[in-house]
Amino acid sequence: MITKLDPAQYRRMPWKNGGGTTIDIARQDDVWRFGRTPITAPGPFSDYSGFDRLQVLVAGRGLVLETPDGEIDVRQPFRPVRFRGETPIKSRLEAGPVEVVNLIGARAAVRIALEVLRAGIRQATDAGTHIAYATTAAELEIDGARHHLAADHALRIEAQRPTMIACTGGVLLLGSVICV
Repeated sequence: MITKLDPAQYRRMPWKNGGGTTIDIARQDDVWRFGRTPITAPGPFSDYSGFDRLQVLVAGRGLVLETPDGEIDVRQPFRPVRFRGETPIKSRLEAGPVEVVNLIGARAAVRIALEVLRAGIRQATDAGTHIAYATTAAELEIDGARHHLAADHALRIEAQRPTMIACTGGVLLLGSVICV
């Protein structure tokens, strides 16, 4: 089943630590969430103990995540990074405000992945929930059926079997949530 996700239906949620607001594009209770977040000032990340986090920079440049074990480099757009939700993190902004897309999943319940698909790239997915999100207008095919996404729109794909998703124009973020 494929459901269109419209920005008018996205939920704005305060960060757990009160430092900002995230825009929930899709979620399932307290198991996983896929959202877009502006980071306008440096500061600590919320504690998500027991969760895995994936993050990709989609606007701006120069985001660095400082941890006790070193830096996580998120300076370049459209290069996902993975980290554990319980890792103490403080953001550093080297070139002003940025926006990121996050996929957060409860480690005991789901396995998560976040891929960047450019025109001509195909991705085979497992059965599960997949969010295809366009930061700018994009075209895609899902098992051969064509779809158009305007900027900031998404599709929630509930796949009962392995599915082929191809980007045929623009750039897509593909978040995948697979039950364990």
